[in-house]
Amino acid sequence: MEAKEERGAGTRAALVSAAGRLFAERGYEDVSIDEVLGATGLSRGALYHHFAGKAALFEAVVEAVEAAGVERLVAASRGVEDPEAALRAGCRAWLDLVRDPAVRRVTLIDAPAVLGWERWRAIDERYGMGLLRLPLRRLATAGRFDPTLVDGFAHMLLAALGEVALVAARADDGVAATREAQRAIDALLERLLAPQGGA
Repeated sequence: MEAKEERGAGTRAALVSAAGRLFAERGYEDVSIDEVLGATGLSRGALYHHFAGKAALFEAVVEAVEAAGVERLVAASRGVEDPEAALRAGCRAWLDLVRDPAVRRVTLIDAPAVLGWERWRAIDERYGMGLLRLPLRRLATAGRFDPTLVDGFAHMLLAALGEVALVAARADDGVAATREAQRAIDALLERLLAPQGGA
């Protein structure tokens, strides 16, 4: 039974990996199921055993890209004790991550259209919200702002990061747009986290 489950997991992983490469290179609309099968050498039956269709496969790719992104963001702030420094490092790492074609094309450009805004946001929040809440909770506990604002601030930051990331993803000069987005987020955090009673 375990060997069968391992084979099944391997098949699913191969489909998600191949589809992820193709979707990142050409976008959801320009990739067919036949191309994914050709890239894996798997049968149509194998694909439909794991996924209801192309949209379901795409959603699995989005989940995989988001999960890999979270690993990279966690690595960017690993060992950073100061919660404000960790928050800033994570935000900068996210904006750098947007330059990855898989992140840019799959999660920012195609996902809202293919999955619908609500489903896309639900996935985005599931992966990103926890990363924002943790340092914000630590900052609130340290007296930097009212603890009842943690969730509101987390939603605001997630929305701001998503918006500037979309702008950078679609810009002709992605490097310059990412740099500008980083400056904007740094300025936002400077104001958001200003000591109470300060300017």
